[in-house]
Amino acid sequence: MSVTVLFLGPLRDLAGVPQAEYPAPLDWDGLLAAVPPAVAEQLREPRVHVACAGKVLSDKADLAAQNGEEVALLPPVSGG
Repeated sequence: MSVTVLFLGPLRDLAGVPQAEYPAPLDWDGLLAAVPPAVAEQLREPRVHVACAGKVLSDKADLAAQNGEEVALLPPVSGG
């Protein structure tokens, strides 16, 4: 039983991998404990968003990923 976590953009560089599997279920505190410390630090920033099962969470602390679900870590988007 696991949750797939996708590290996107610069978060991929900090994690050193494009994705990782973590035990399910996975909540916000579990995510922060599971990912590398540099990624966890970025996740605490308000401009970094989290999506679970294809839906961006309005409050990251509401994360409740179940077995087989995908969590995407979304860095800030820039552009012009």
